[in-house]
Amino acid sequence: MRDPHSGGSGRARPIALGARNTYLDLIRGVALLGIVVMNAVSYGLGAGPYFNLSAGGSDTWLDWLVAGFGEVFVDQKFMGLFSLLFGAGIALFCDRAAARTRLPALLSLWRNLLLLGIGLLHLALWEGDILVGYALVSPIIIALRNRRPRTLLILGGVMLLLSPVAAILFQASVPGDGSGLGGFWKAGVEPSATATWFIVTDFFSRAVGMMLIGVALYRNGVVTGDRSTAFYRRMARTGLGVGLPLAAAGLAWVVARDFSPDVAFVGTIPNTLGTAPAVLGYAGLIVLWNRRPESGLHRRLRSVGRMALTNYLIQTVLGVAALRYLLAEADLTRTMLVGFIGMVWAAQLWWSKAWLDRFRYGPAEWLWRMATYRRRQRLRR
Repeated sequence: MRDPHSGGSGRARPIALGARNTYLDLIRGVALLGIVVMNAVSYGLGAGPYFNLSAGGSDTWLDWLVAGFGEVFVDQKFMGLFSLLFGAGIALFCDRAAARTRLPALLSLWRNLLLLGIGLLHLALWEGDILVGYALVSPIIIALRNRRPRTLLILGGVMLLLSPVAAILFQASVPGDGSGLGGFWKAGVEPSATATWFIVTDFFSRAVGMMLIGVALYRNGVVTGDRSTAFYRRMARTGLGVGLPLAAAGLAWVVARDFSPDVAFVGTIPNTLGTAPAVLGYAGLIVLWNRRPESGLHRRLRSVGRMALTNYLIQTVLGVAALRYLLAEADLTRTMLVGFIGMVWAAQLWWSKAWLDRFRYGPAEWLWRMATYRRRQRLRR
């Protein structure tokens, strides 16, 4: 259930915990654990092997199996799911803040300015940060949050299509020998300026697109679990039936071209086109699972979702410390990264619930909340 709104205006006051929407928490928790599957490759192997499966870490058939699974089932999808929830979260925050302040948009902008500061600190630790990008595009989402769901879906779809267009344009500028790619396609070097601009363009188009779709799906009750079970079954079946085959086709195309530089950018197009359907499919499955009898895993994953900011930052600290420093001299493979991912999952599933059994918020969420409202917040339950 959503928190009820109470009247009042004036200075912004903290929004009470209230009754949380378990669907949002569970989707966010699953997305957060999926993100570390993507990011572990960057922590341990670098940018080149992240974008090009043949650039490193793929020494055995098992490594290739892990790489292919990640490309089809994980890459872009869980960041897309996280972006969708971020957009929905902005709309939810503004709706709840409107009951307590005359300027909910201004409060949300301040909140996201603080997120930008957190992201810049995180970026200093690891170059793959997404918080800076999320904070920078948040004014767009705040400004459009009250548009009709149909309009938001159309705008989101248009934004998502900018990425394939950019891939085609950037690919045309790459020499046949791939010299314009740098570390985007090779291990151990920095991505070229061309590749960096493509990465930025691709990120912003996909992030804004999925956030706008997230606001629409929040407004029409999809991500809050307000639709029928039959609706979510169709959503899961159709989304995964379209999205995953597209991702597989993209991987097959790049493999058939023997990971040639002439498909470095355009080879991402099928996966990008399949991301939104796959995200909706995953969201449908998670909603359906949330309706099954509650289990300990449900509760633990919701706790991970409630502490998403804290857990995201901790994933980076663990990844950089373990894979870039402690194992700096090791010849890491993708299969080895599976072990690291499993340990992070186990730790966060355990500690998130243990923490929230005693405290009201995660550590980062608590500090962010205090800075947002500029007043002390009670942490202990």
